Amino acid sequence: MERVWQRQYANHAEAKADITDDIVGFYNCKRLNSVLGNLPPAAYEREMAKNAPIVVSEIT
Repeated sequence: MERVWQRQYANHAEAKADITDDIVGFYNCKRLNSVLGNLPPAAYEREMAKNAPIVVSEIT
């Protein structure tokens, strides 16, 4: 919503394309998130992918 209220779209397809570009280009790659240690979501996921996966016990 922080993007949509600032814009006027001609149609649904234009709105969808603009919002998608904003999420992919800014929100996931540049916008810092305090819950994620002041990293953008994409950078946080890259950092977490470097860690060894959590091992789940096979005992049921």
